[in-house]
Amino acid sequence: MKDASSLKIAVLVSRFNERVTGALLKGCLERLKALGVREECVGTAWVPGAFELPFAAMQTARLGSDSRPDAIVCLGAVIRGGTPHFDYVCAECARGIMRVGLSTGVPAIFGVLTCDTLEQALERCGETDASADQTARASHDRPGDAGRNKGAECAEAAVAMARFETPAIESSHHYLENFQ
Repeated sequence: MKDASSLKIAVLVSRFNERVTGALLKGCLERLKALGVREECVGTAWVPGAFELPFAAMQTARLGSDSRPDAIVCLGAVIRGGTPHFDYVCAECARGIMRVGLSTGVPAIFGVLTCDTLEQALERCGETDASADQTARASHDRPGDAGRNKGAECAEAAVAMARFETPAIESSHHYLENFQ
């Protein structure tokens, strides 16, 4: 298993709803550092909106082997409005980020908040009084944790997936026995 200090993590962030995405980024970077990922091994890039995250993630995953990250975190916030635009952006963003991971083998973490209100988004990035109370409680359980910040949770997922190793299967017969 890879040591966290040797991992390269790319963090892509949507500028749209920057108040929210900036807080997600802060939580993500703090948690990566607490998990042992070296600051010089974390690259951050901004894109206009959540819809652009899959393209940026695919380009990042296709970098040459010296620059290719071990995982990519995609952070964004889409807040429902009065039109179906929300549904299209959310669905295609999620589908695109999943496609990056499946087609390149580089884990692509979906850190895009899809909320009905700004208040919901702020709560999920640790920017409300309620989330501050939960952060204080969570810090006793997991040092360096950003509590209710979904960016921090994405950092944890990125490190876990960058370290993921497919279990060895000795034979198909043995494999099938496990399911009988």
